[in-house]
Amino acid sequence: MTVAADRPTEVPAAPPAARRKRRSPLWARLTTTFGVVLLVASGGGLVGGRMVVKQTTSTIVVDDLTGDAAKTTEEGGGSTIEGPIDMLLMGVDARERWAADALHSDTIIILHIPATHDQAYLISVPRDTEVEVPAFAKSKYEGGTVKATEAFYWGAQNGAGMAGGSQLLAKTLKNMTGISFDGASIINFGGFKSVIDELGGVEMCVDQQVSSKHMVLVDGKPMYLAEAREAGKSGKPVVHKVGCREMEGWEALDYARQRYGLKNGDYDRQRHQQQLIKAIAKKASEGGVLSNPLKINSLVKAAGKAFTLDTGQIELTEFVLGLKNVAANDLVLLRTNNGTFSGNNSGREVFNETSLKMFQAVKNDTLAEFVLDHPDVIANEK
Repeated sequence: MTVAADRPTEVPAAPPAARRKRRSPLWARLTTTFGVVLLVASGGGLVGGRMVVKQTTSTIVVDDLTGDAAKTTEEGGGSTIEGPIDMLLMGVDARERWAADALHSDTIIILHIPATHDQAYLISVPRDTEVEVPAFAKSKYEGGTVKATEAFYWGAQNGAGMAGGSQLLAKTLKNMTGISFDGASIINFGGFKSVIDELGGVEMCVDQQVSSKHMVLVDGKPMYLAEAREAGKSGKPVVHKVGCREMEGWEALDYARQRYGLKNGDYDRQRHQQQLIKAIAKKASEGGVLSNPLKINSLVKAAGKAFTLDTGQIELTEFVLGLKNVAANDLVLLRTNNGTFSGNNSGREVFNETSLKMFQAVKNDTLAEFVLDHPDVIANEK
């Protein structure tokens, strides 16, 4: 059994990831769940839209993020737009001074779009879920029992990088839930701030007052607590007070990252992160963003700094132009374990029977029916 160790200080260069041929343009739906709603059928028409998309998507990193957990043809994967869509979304706090192999996946969300393509479901996997991680040659990991957030870390070691972390986490979840993935994305929450700010902020509803464990206000400006300490600066605590309001990028992200001091800990954080994704999607679909090429341009440039996408061999421009988005109001937020901690003797999270059945419903594309029979899995949005 392998357990977490001290993070390495040196960063080996990551080898280029292998590309593989698969996936349909319907994959552009994934951008809706990130709040980057792109619609190129604007006043400039298809040609103008293609030029805008090609110019602005050049900063988005495309990589193989699913590895052995990719959905096979027998499982319904392939190059057509038919069938259900299952995607792994991972959030990391990738600051410039941190090495790629020093990161954990603090946010783990499974996105499911049924074959009807008229809905989208977000299911959060608790970061402290106990998982059996298989051996992974790319990172020289021998396998072991760890927390879900650590699977990403172990996959990124020895030069495998964030792509390796994603591939190992995807394989771990496939073994645990039976779900294979059509694609994946890594969200850098630091870069994600620019997406929210480009939208002019998002409305978030704080349901419990909570003090930030990550940020302080120094001379009225937000600063990471650790960086403030290193600089020898004192700061005013950031307190997220109850109520609905428009939040800037840093504030919305900081609120969505809190878990200590909340009634249901990480479950409340999962719900807040899902709310944030939906709030971004809603804001991006309003305010004239979809009809203004300049706004689309600036939004996609901001998004390019925040995401690493898995799109297979499909050219990213064609990928985006194939978008037929699921509306923000069609995003359904689901929770595991009835939204409360369910641990074992090791103090780690384990899924109850209902949650395991929910994952099976995702695999079988019967999630809509499952939700009707188990309405308690729907997360309260406020």
